[in-house]
Amino acid sequence: MTDSVKYLLAEDQMPKAWYNLAADLPVPLPPPLHPGTGQPLGPDDLAPIFPMAVIAQEMTTERWVDIPEPVREVYRLWRPSPLVRARRLEKALDTPARIYFKYEGVSPAGSHKPNTAVPQAFYNKQEGVKRLSTETGAGQWGSSLAFAGSLFGLEVEVFMVKISFNQKPYRRALMETYGARCIASPSPLTNAGRAVLEKSPDSNGSLGIAISEAVEVAASRDDTKYALGSVLNHVCLHQTVIGEEAMVQMEMAGDSPDVVIACTGGGSNFAGLAFPYIRENLKGAKVRIVAVEPASCPTLTRGRYAYDFGDTGHLTPLVKMHTLGSTFMPPGSHSGGLRYHGMAPMVSHVKELGLCDAKSYAQTECFAAAVQFARAEGIVPAPESSHAVKGAIDEALACKAEGKGRTILFNLSGHGHFDMQAYTDFFSGKLRDPDFAADELEAALGALPKVG
Repeated sequence: MTDSVKYLLAEDQMPKAWYNLAADLPVPLPPPLHPGTGQPLGPDDLAPIFPMAVIAQEMTTERWVDIPEPVREVYRLWRPSPLVRARRLEKALDTPARIYFKYEGVSPAGSHKPNTAVPQAFYNKQEGVKRLSTETGAGQWGSSLAFAGSLFGLEVEVFMVKISFNQKPYRRALMETYGARCIASPSPLTNAGRAVLEKSPDSNGSLGIAISEAVEVAASRDDTKYALGSVLNHVCLHQTVIGEEAMVQMEMAGDSPDVVIACTGGGSNFAGLAFPYIRENLKGAKVRIVAVEPASCPTLTRGRYAYDFGDTGHLTPLVKMHTLGSTFMPPGSHSGGLRYHGMAPMVSHVKELGLCDAKSYAQTECFAAAVQFARAEGIVPAPESSHAVKGAIDEALACKAEGKGRTILFNLSGHGHFDMQAYTDFFSGKLRDPDFAADELEAALGALPKVG
């Protein structure tokens, strides 16, 4: 075992293929269903909103999918990303645990999201698409697609959840710097947005609503396709460069993780780090995998595993996932990227098969962990990533209590440089732990579509 802090790979050591967990699952993933017929979707059903190359990746069960060279060329702007041994945090915690984090905040947009934004933009450009529409919560995905669109000459229109639109003006400015148009959702520009505003003029919005708006725009224009930053299989696929690099870097460190931790909202950064390790577990390894989510939007810990719509306006296919109900409105929080009613079908399936554990944490305890991490390691985590930080710190303190030196690996999926108002609110005592009414959750779950 070395005494290094950073473990860096050369550009030619970047993965040449994405890993597809669907190839190795002991039980196949339940298929997405057409909302009208209830039958499994075919490629033609998705063609109005996605390019065919992306649809093929969504449905493939091949174990490896080659990364196109033009995508790898863009990846080289920041990949391979560093693996860091958090030695100063270990010392601050006085723990025998060894803590490592894979740092995705080094990308131009400041998070893991360009790992999928770049290939999605590339495939759309290849098929002659001119415009992309999408949604974003905290703005990490919107920033990333705006960045990717600028590289491939695509117009990008982003529907940003209104509460985050107001909380994070600099994230909006970054999208505009890359050339994208950013719109607060719900908006008066779509039927889906107008329907929400008619019932709730002061709505804070949600990712479900913003998805409805973005899908509606894509479906109504021949020159426009939709791009999604999390949840779907092809997004999880693209993110596996994180875990594939981490495995090589852990070997460089002469170590291997006993526990792998990542935050979950839609599931993409968790999938990126965890899926390659789940593959190894299916071969006989014994790495504990932990998904950490916000207590205010607890899809894995309190949601139901059922078929549901991915959006509030019910324009999307039905997918089987852990869901709080497509009509559920999660309370506002600074972790806008984790404020989604559903969880990626693949991540949900993994949880159902017992291949990962799930925990939920309140907002203020995650910010306290993020501050502790920043004061030790110097990196200010994004509010979403603070959930993984909290999970790692709790695991390290458990090691201290038990006197055992386990190895912890977590995904620091983005920096918090555009989220400083949240930290200001935390330091001033204004930050609260949002909660929701149990009857609202029950009502949303009671409205789940009847399938089968």
